[in-house]
Amino acid sequence: MNKIQKKVAVFTGTRAEYGLLFWLLKDIQNDSELQLQLLVSGSHLSPEFGETYKQIEKDGFHIDEKIEMLLSSDSAVGTAKSIGLGVIGFADALARLQPDVIIILGDRFEALAAAQTSMILRIPIIHLHGGELTEGAYDDAIRHAITKLSFLHCTSTDEYRQRVIQLGEHPSRVKNIGAIGLDHLVRSKFMSLKELSESLNFELSSPFVVVTYHPVTLADESPEESFQALTDALDNYPDYQVILTYPNADDGGRRIIPILEQYAQSNKGRVLAIPSLGQARYLSAVKHASAVIGNSSSGIIEVPSFDVPTVNIGCRQKGRLAAKSVIHAEANAESISKAIQVALSRSYKLPTEVVFNPYGQGNSSALVIDIIKTADFDSHKTFYDLAKED
Repeated sequence: MNKIQKKVAVFTGTRAEYGLLFWLLKDIQNDSELQLQLLVSGSHLSPEFGETYKQIEKDGFHIDEKIEMLLSSDSAVGTAKSIGLGVIGFADALARLQPDVIIILGDRFEALAAAQTSMILRIPIIHLHGGELTEGAYDDAIRHAITKLSFLHCTSTDEYRQRVIQLGEHPSRVKNIGAIGLDHLVRSKFMSLKELSESLNFELSSPFVVVTYHPVTLADESPEESFQALTDALDNYPDYQVILTYPNADDGGRRIIPILEQYAQSNKGRVLAIPSLGQARYLSAVKHASAVIGNSSSGIIEVPSFDVPTVNIGCRQKGRLAAKSVIHAEANAESISKAIQVALSRSYKLPTEVVFNPYGQGNSSALVIDIIKTADFDSHKTFYDLAKED
């Protein structure tokens, strides 16, 4: 008699979070005791952002539900309406799938729509990457909200585990597993520089940097002005080629795209603009890059493990733990340019020093699989009070 499989739904709404989830998806897919149910939404389904759902299918995954929710808008009102559309779509999708548990990573508004719907439908949530801080974006509040909607928690450091407990989650339901994206370090095959150039149809003949800049949603940091400051700083390093990826779908992101494309057009042969690299090309590019520049969480969490420096711009990631290889810059051309100089000179560390990455060693997926198989998914939970001081 065959054992009944546990139905495990996994949500993804952006290229970045799908890349982090890749090996966990593979392990669920290949486990005879589990049935993967994949929900794809957000910018994955948008032609404007590269229709990255096609890469998910190319990677060998069956998409069980596509939830359209992303309005072609660039405002806070549009984002709020997109969340509402997501809730409607997820309600229908999850009612059809009837999963035993759903896995949600991070802090995006798309993830919030999936989480609040799952909670109302009494589907237990396993939340990855809770307890972190990004004080410059509304993602910070969304992340903590998803924590309170979730039943089990897999954090990327012990400090973040303690913060989730501080939010009232019982210690027995909060596990420090490290950053799940680091599984790529030990399990993925990376492209050679030649293979990467051929895949991009762009000759990487000089040292290069990888740049990703997202809009800042909770601070006085104009997307256009900050991105212009970034390109002005890059002009101080004409001997370095630049791979520019599109921003995410947060309000303000679309205003960056024309500036990005114009910069690439004005610097043909030196600058490549691309909506999405995909995880294999992105990590391969990072491996060969002289530096990663921008304000993406990847620059803080994954990039240090490649022994590649990061220039982190502005306040979007303010509050995150960071390795010594992460050089922080204000969102102006002078500060960014100086930080790039430090990064390229590698003066942030001793010549023989190995930079310590606080986010783990690359075995997180196996830990999540064990949690899925062994946890008692009682949807009821109580608030855990910290011991009061005398």
